[in-house]
Amino acid sequence: MSIGLLKHALRKLKSDRGKLAAVGRRTPKQFNRWFKWLSPGLLVKRWLVISAIGVVLTALGLAIWIKLTPIYRLIEFVSAVLGTITNTVPSYVSGPLAFALGLFLIFWGQTRTVGSITEALQPDSDRELVDVLLAHRRLNRGPKIVAIGGGTGLSTLLRGLKQYSANITAIVTVADDGGSSGRLRREIGVLPPGDIRNCIAALADEEKLLTELFQYRFQAGDGLSGHSFGNLFLTAMTEIAGDLEKAIAASSQVLAVRGKVLPATLSDVSLWAELADGRLIQGESNITKAKGQIRQIGCHPTAPPALPAAIRAIEEADYIIIGPGSLYTSVIPNLLVPRIREAIANAKVPRIYVCNIMTQPGETEGYTVAEHIRAIDRVCGKRVFDAVLVQRKSPSPQSLLRYAQENCHPVFLDREEVSNLGCRVVLANVMDEDEETGYVRHDPHRLARVLLRWYSGR
Repeated sequence: MSIGLLKHALRKLKSDRGKLAAVGRRTPKQFNRWFKWLSPGLLVKRWLVISAIGVVLTALGLAIWIKLTPIYRLIEFVSAVLGTITNTVPSYVSGPLAFALGLFLIFWGQTRTVGSITEALQPDSDRELVDVLLAHRRLNRGPKIVAIGGGTGLSTLLRGLKQYSANITAIVTVADDGGSSGRLRREIGVLPPGDIRNCIAALADEEKLLTELFQYRFQAGDGLSGHSFGNLFLTAMTEIAGDLEKAIAASSQVLAVRGKVLPATLSDVSLWAELADGRLIQGESNITKAKGQIRQIGCHPTAPPALPAAIRAIEEADYIIIGPGSLYTSVIPNLLVPRIREAIANAKVPRIYVCNIMTQPGETEGYTVAEHIRAIDRVCGKRVFDAVLVQRKSPSPQSLLRYAQENCHPVFLDREEVSNLGCRVVLANVMDEDEETGYVRHDPHRLARVLLRWYSGR
């Protein structure tokens, strides 16, 4: 035998082994998939049984209607054929054979039906239809969660929470006046769509390409540079639909959002802050730039009306999460809406505040965990949460050095002060550290897992 033939034979042997192994791996997985259809709560099996009963009743009704004449002859013919088969082939052979053939045809028909439905509904998806139904059932049974905040912190949280529940309502600040949102606000007079856009994208369950399109930011073009497509889309939808709430609902349908995104108010809210040195700063984007210590914060108008849907969501919630995000420009602006802070304070469900990992220059420079809590208490006039979630481990020395250059430091847990405030502390590792840039953020999946574990353990 030549070397070439030997190599060909070896390749053929490896190929056959690979195919056999693939069949071996596929068979248990296939059986596992079949057994998933027996799981309770899919709302599939009961309708198949009802359909079968309907077929039997239809046939019976038709037989009664036509006085059984052709049906009787058909039954006689079938009885004669079955009698002949029984006399020719023993019943202990023909019976099991017919039974097995019937089961095969039922199974084959149902398998092909499910396969055709899956191909029609999910032509490009790797997920089985049964897995989609099981996930849909699990998520729809998840707790009613209300998350309150803004900025990248809230969207990060939502990205993790949507893996545990489809009953999520994000209440988002509309006080932003910087960047693309600020330009649209000044030039067109719409409410700032930026934070809302981020939350819609975070909760989206649609194709990745469509979400990327919604988040796409123009890099060139007169008037377009710096704007994101999603901001422009929401602005256009606001003009067409009449208000931001309807525009968000329409956009959520396009992206198959898992949950709801609501603005805290539909009023044109503008933030102001009084600093320790006596300066009065107007505008959300200017507060951080002022690099001062915030003594008091408020907004114009002084008591913006809350969105009714946001109040209903808080009143019906099973769980309320405040933050994470910039304390004075993302979290507190929502609490400046009187009815929202009152609804949270009156809620009888678990409420938790997610504290930032690092301090923020111009907002929380030098703040401890207790000072974050006091700042929220001052605005609300009372405690509106039961516990505070704090990052357990400090960032790496490289990250600490990177942040120290910007005068940022880890938020120190002054446990005794927090205890004196009567607030429970939840310590957990929920940090994601970028080794290249040195920046730290909340990890969406770790954060959501810890928050749901605390909720379930109460």
